[in-house]
Amino acid sequence: MSAPSKIIIASRESRLAMWQAVHVRDRLSSLNPAAEVVILGMTTKGDQILDRPLAEIGGKGLFIKELEVAMQEGRAHLAVHSMKDVPMVMPEGFVLAAISARENPRDAFVSNKYAGLDALPAGAVVGTSSLRREAVLRARYPQLVIKSLRGNLDTRLKKLDAGEYDAIILAAAGLIRLGLKDRIKTVLTPEQSLPAPGQGALGIELVDGDAAMAAVVAPLNDAETAHCVKAERALSRALGGSCQVPLGGYAIIDNGQLWLRGFVASVDGTQMVSGEVRGNPADDEALGRQLADVLRAQGAEAILAALACHK
Repeated sequence: MSAPSKIIIASRESRLAMWQAVHVRDRLSSLNPAAEVVILGMTTKGDQILDRPLAEIGGKGLFIKELEVAMQEGRAHLAVHSMKDVPMVMPEGFVLAAISARENPRDAFVSNKYAGLDALPAGAVVGTSSLRREAVLRARYPQLVIKSLRGNLDTRLKKLDAGEYDAIILAAAGLIRLGLKDRIKTVLTPEQSLPAPGQGALGIELVDGDAAMAAVVAPLNDAETAHCVKAERALSRALGGSCQVPLGGYAIIDNGQLWLRGFVASVDGTQMVSGEVRGNPADDEALGRQLADVLRAQGAEAILAALACHK
């Protein structure tokens, strides 16, 4: 099957999204030197509505809907996403065809005044857009003030620099990819803040059944990352589906085994259950479901039932 002569990538227009699209474009260009690979930049509803928390306005799917419409209409062949922005249940008619090698998946502490979370005084204002990070911070640092922080990476850093926050928590991967590693005061360990499912990994979405494009993007798939992300997403899907749930899920391959850790918490951090499983990387999604059962046995169902957006 020959590669198409032109490959069009749909992408959000934020600086980080464009970096991701350019990264994939360059890889596809080197693999398909005869093809013209171009980027179709788009602004999504998730980029436009910045005055309300993501959980209130419809969740992560807001960042990818317009890109999917472009693929459906034939204006683009594929879309590049940060995996933590991809809904746990893929919309009908679309597939994740490749998951590329992961950048640092951890959370980063960014501040102009303080060296780390433990250095923050009582009453310090910390910004995050994530219910997961908010729950962890409220559980471990109840003396801090947690405020919602929306907008792209540059917008969030500007708000910090303007003094609206004493510190903000961001994904380390985004800062590293945009050459902003020097803004990171410290990278939080998984023990301090367990990453979100898919954090640090890029996913390639296609229209289901596009065999030619599936063959084009197949070399971008990193098997180890894909096993880890599939396990993380299966955990999340089993517990929350497309719900906005304070949930962490993080897998690594350790001595040939997939080691998956996860937690579910109430937003205020007063209730939290956590656990881990290990097994064959080939059983990635089964391991995710297994850990969901472990967390349910500890009381995850009661926490989920108390959230507004439960099944």
